[in-house]
Amino acid sequence: MNAKLPLHWTIVGCCGLIIVTLTTGCARWIELKATADSSQEPSVREIARNEQVPLVMDSVGITRNGSPQDLSPETEQRVLSTLRQIGLFSHLGSTDSAEPPAGEKFIRARLSIDEAIDQHAGDKAWKGIVIGASMFILTPFIQLDYDYAAHVTLELERWDGQVKRYESQSAGTAHYQLFGATPLMIDELKGHVTESCLTALMQQMVHDTTFYTASSAPVLDRPIRSVSVKSKRSTLTPVPVSTPSGK
Repeated sequence: MNAKLPLHWTIVGCCGLIIVTLTTGCARWIELKATADSSQEPSVREIARNEQVPLVMDSVGITRNGSPQDLSPETEQRVLSTLRQIGLFSHLGSTDSAEPPAGEKFIRARLSIDEAIDQHAGDKAWKGIVIGASMFILTPFIQLDYDYAAHVTLELERWDGQVKRYESQSAGTAHYQLFGATPLMIDELKGHVTESCLTALMQQMVHDTTFYTASSAPVLDRPIRSVSVKSKRSTLTPVPVSTPSGK
C-alpha cells in the first residue's frame, strides 16, 4: 500500500507539470516601439463638401527584406479605410478604379511599404535544442522573439502636378514561448505596426489640409511635349565625270 503512494504522487506531479507547460508555454505578448506621430488617433478637419476632391490610388508596392511581394486586397482596403476616416476627400478609388476625366481636379496616390522581418533563426535553433534536451520542461522559461518593422511612403500628386511626400516607420517584437508561435500572432504584430505607420501618415496629411482643397490651385492644361528631330543631311562633294571623246 505504501509503495503505491509514491507512484500516485508521481503521476499527479507529472500531470501537473504537463498542464503548467502547456498553459505557460503558449504565452505570447507584443511589444511595439512608440513613435512621436503614432501615439494619437488621426484628427479630422471638416472641409466643405464643394471643397473636397476625389483621391485615386495609382499604385501600391510592397517589398519584404528587399524582395517584391504580391499585393493583398486587404492591405489596399486598409489604407483606403484609414484615408476615409480623416474625411479630406469626396471619394476614394482603388487601383482598379478609373481616373476622373481630364480637366477635373483629383489626387493621385502612390503607396510603398518596405517590410523587414527577423525571425532570429539561429537563436531559435539553439533554444530548440535546449527545449528538446530538457524534454520540454524548460519550455515555459525560454523566450523566443519575432521582429517586424515597416517603412511606409505615401506620395500624393495634386491635379496641377504638385507632389506631397509623407514617410513613417514603426517596429515591434512578438515575444512568445514555443507553443505560442501561431500565424495569428504574426498577423497581430503586423497589424499593430501597420496601424502605427498609417496613423502617423494621416497626422502628417491633416497638417496639409489646405493643400488638398479644390480652391488651392486651378486646373492647368498640361501641354503635350513635342520633340523635333532634325535630319542630318550629308554634304555631297561633286565629283567631275570625264566624258570620253569620240574617235
